[in-house]
Amino acid sequence: MIMIDFNNASVFKLKKTEVSKFDSEMRDILLEDETIVGCYQDIRDHVVFTNKRIIAVNVQGITGKKKDFTTLPYSKITAYSIETAGTFDLDSELDLFLSGMGKVRFEFRGSSDILEIGRIIAKYALR
Repeated sequence: MIMIDFNNASVFKLKKTEVSKFDSEMRDILLEDETIVGCYQDIRDHVVFTNKRIIAVNVQGITGKKKDFTTLPYSKITAYSIETAGTFDLDSELDLFLSGMGKVRFEFRGSSDILEIGRIIAKYALR
């Protein structure tokens, strides 16, 4: 199985989406006490923030039935950086530095609230 290539800067260009859109898909992989706190979607791929981890979902194949679920535990985050959108560059970015994995970058479209994402990371990673 091939894990998501986080070194490719164009892997995800995310925008906020409704949590309910992924409830049924995520139900089988979430722990009993795990809840979804935010969802962001590209065309087919998506990233789900829970109260325990970040799950990056890479939808594969023509039908989209094959999916790679990559878990990024908050406990492995050693540092993170958020870059807000500017006047001409409407995209924002989240860089995560994970112990044993290196750097992971997510890009968010202008309509996403990167400060909200930063608060989610801070709430669960800085315990």
